[in-house]
Formats: sequence, structure tokens, C-alpha cells
Amino acid sequence: MKAIRGVLMLSGGVMIGLLVGYLLFGQSVPVLVANDRYQDYILATGPVATGPVSPDLDGVWLLDYRAGKLLGTVVNRATGRISGFVEADLVKEFGIPPRADCHFLMTTGRIGPGQSVLYVAEVNSGRLGVYSLAMNLEAQNPGIVQMRRHDMVFFRAPATPAKAEAKP
Repeated sequence: MKAIRGVLMLSGGVMIGLLVGYLLFGQSVPVLVANDRYQDYILATGPVATGPVSPDLDGVWLLDYRAGKLLGTVVNRATGRISGFVEADLVKEFGIPPRADCHFLMTTGRIGPGQSVLYVAEVNSGRLGVYSLAMNLEAQNPGIVQMRRHDMVFFRAPATPAKAEAKP
């Protein structure tokens, strides 16, 4: 009887352990990111919220290496209409010197229900910028797209120029 009880307890413990392991580590959550690149251009998309009752709006981001610009617009998914583009000068934003070798990475992330942000990293300067799009709902300029930079931080220390050797 004791042997049967021991086997049942061991079997039950193994089953519970397998179940807990599966629930914690067995299910993968897909990462849905809509971005692509071609030569000197990167394109990314993400939802844009306009308020508590948000219409179906999709933000479109286009990074243009040649011009050093980040362009953004909003698409109304119900009507298919595109609002005008707004832009940010990445050369100024990231403090990139003229003719410097620069390499941008960008992707969108979700920060709230129906609201995404864009993460832009420049690997040579070690900076990361966070941007979002919004629709202006004020009576003066309704329907105008606005771009907002939320933050600009270093993800690694900026490179320092080599110290000149002291002459003896």
C-alpha cells in the first residue's frame, strides 16, 4: 500500500511539474513587426490612437537615408485615405556630422491599446530615439498628423577622440 501511494505521489508530482513547465515555457508569443528595408530606405508601420474611441488608423514610417529624414503619415484603414507627411531631420536629431558613415535601425513597438511608437537607433553614434504619431483633433487644424519625439538616449557611451600623445 505504501509503495502504491509513493508511486502515485511521484507520478502526480511529475505530471504537475510538466504541466507548470508547459504553461510557463511551452507557449511562444509571436512578435508581429511590420517593417522592411530596401537600399537607402526603411519602412515600418504601427497603429495610431486618437483618443478613447479610436478610429482605425495605421501609422506609416519611412526613413530616407539619402535625405537624412524620417517621414511619418497616418492611414485611415476604413477609408484608405493617407494624411499628409510630417518629417524629422535625423541628421540634426542624432547630431550626425556631414558625410559621416551612419547606420540606422528602426522598428515599432506597442506602448498602449492601439498606440505604437517607433524606435530608431543609429549604431555609430550609439543613440536611440523614440517617436510617435498622432492626429490633431483640435478645431483649428483637424486631421493634421503630428510627430513627437519622446526621448533620445545613448545606448552606449559615445566614442571619444583618441588622446594626442604627449611629446617628451
